[in-house]
Amino acid sequence: MRRILGIALAVLLVGGVIAVIAIGGQKPEGTATKTVRGVIGSEKSEFFRDPDVVKALADKGYTVKTETSGSWAMDQLALKDFDFAFPSSTEPTEGIEEKAGVKGAQNTKPFFSPLVVIARSNAAKVLSEHGLAKMNGKNTGTLLLGPFLKAAAEDKKWQELQGGTSAYPELAGTVFVKTTDPTTSNSGALFLATTSNVANGTTVVANDADIDRTAPLMKKLISVQGALEQSTDGPFRAFISGSGEPLILAYESQVASLLQQKQAPGDMVVLYPDTTVNSPHTFVPISDKAKELGSLLATDPKLRSLVVRHGFRPTEGVAEFTAATAPHTAYLNSGLTGLRQVSAPTVKVLMALAARAKG
Repeated sequence: MRRILGIALAVLLVGGVIAVIAIGGQKPEGTATKTVRGVIGSEKSEFFRDPDVVKALADKGYTVKTETSGSWAMDQLALKDFDFAFPSSTEPTEGIEEKAGVKGAQNTKPFFSPLVVIARSNAAKVLSEHGLAKMNGKNTGTLLLGPFLKAAAEDKKWQELQGGTSAYPELAGTVFVKTTDPTTSNSGALFLATTSNVANGTTVVANDADIDRTAPLMKKLISVQGALEQSTDGPFRAFISGSGEPLILAYESQVASLLQQKQAPGDMVVLYPDTTVNSPHTFVPISDKAKELGSLLATDPKLRSLVVRHGFRPTEGVAEFTAATAPHTAYLNSGLTGLRQVSAPTVKVLMALAARAKG
């Protein structure tokens, strides 16, 4: 009798498995069907690590594994080992496509983020009092690049701006913005694109004569910093922890993400340069497996909401960003009002300028 029952039970179990297969073998919700590997700018690391993002991507059939690199250094990698590259702007994509052998790939620009300079309150106050910045409130304002670059050209010291006093002893040495390496990092390169435009009479640097004209000042901006980092992540974290330089180049997304996560911003003033080059994060599919992922990031409502939560501005998504960051207007310029938008130089010109600036 036990034998008969055992056989019957086995038949029932096998039948159940067959029935599941016959019904369709549907995967449980949230189970990814393919794994893709990508190289990204470090400012997107937290986005791809977010459990909610992981689940939203899995629901669409993706498990995404990422490694970080400076955007301008991605074309030095073995890109055929990756399914996609995701630099922080459009400019590096030409070299990436050529190295990966995917020239003419259907790139997507799902979101962007402008550059900002975050400052200690005392530093912002000194800059404002001497016409290098304009405050729009206690924690936000505009960095006036014309006067700032004039001060940089004259090697101005913080003590000089303070009239020779030491009212703020933490402000010492030459006035500069801490950036990343412009030869490998997108933020550093775009800082040169912006400042060189102002130094070139508010005209995009376009030829050797323009490079010769602006390179000496660009070299001052970079050489005064000492060692350069490959991404904005390190300097930003140092600033938030209370260390680091008094003026740091960052992406607005880093600030907006911090505020939306209700993390304490500490002693922070957000200065938007009055001339700016927006940074459209550009998704480059390398393998067919990742072909639709960029479009998903741009169009899927759930993923778009998570993009905003991490501080990025969806392409054509001003209203979404404005609504999400409404509680944080004390720090953020949601409409980017009062800023002059300029184009970046060509890749060839910008890299030549970066090489000259780095010396």
